[in-house]
Amino acid sequence: MSTQSTVPAFREGDEIVLAGGSNQGTLGIFLRLKEDTNWADIRERNGAIRSHPVIWLAYGAKPIPGSAN
Repeated sequence: MSTQSTVPAFREGDEIVLAGGSNQGTLGIFLRLKEDTNWADIRERNGAIRSHPVIWLAYGAKPIPGSAN
């Protein structure tokens, strides 16, 4: 029996949005997985680096202003 994850494989620099939790809708940039790979660090638009459960993350629907040209 295979136990494949349904969580996308994010890479450093991917634009993400919090799709779950109390901060739902927060945009940010994926930085890295934590030692507990169920958690990840993201840089939010205000510059804060915070940890969130990976299952709450989704790819951003739109580019974040100022993140790429």
